[in-house]
Amino acid sequence: MRLRLLAAFSLLLLALPGVVLADPPMTTIRIEVKTYSDKPIDRASVIVKFVEGRDYAKLGKKIQTSWQLKTNQEGLAKIPAVPQGKIQVQVIAKGYQTFGQVFEVNEAERTIEVKLNAPQPQVSAHQ
Repeated sequence: MRLRLLAAFSLLLLALPGVVLADPPMTTIRIEVKTYSDKPIDRASVIVKFVEGRDYAKLGKKIQTSWQLKTNQEGLAKIPAVPQGKIQVQVIAKGYQTFGQVFEVNEAERTIEVKLNAPQPQVSAHQ
């Protein structure tokens, strides 16, 4: 009896207009990490987190929402498929200032160029 009720309920949900069980739109992202003189920075840590979007509540446990990777020798980090919406990108590289920013992604492919500063000298009032 319970099985029949469950099957009938699930068929009813599928028949309702406006109920969409499709996957959320996804974006492939390339992150280019360079210095301000356009030299690529290799082995920079890149952290990408899905922040929010239209289908954030529908994301199941099967869809990954954060990634941690390193750039290659050309300063590139490729993230396979991110749900469209807002993502936070953080880049950490030894000898450079940390970068962090939120981006809105709504297209099928996106290249984000990150330029890192060298660390600034420490300021002291005792000089």
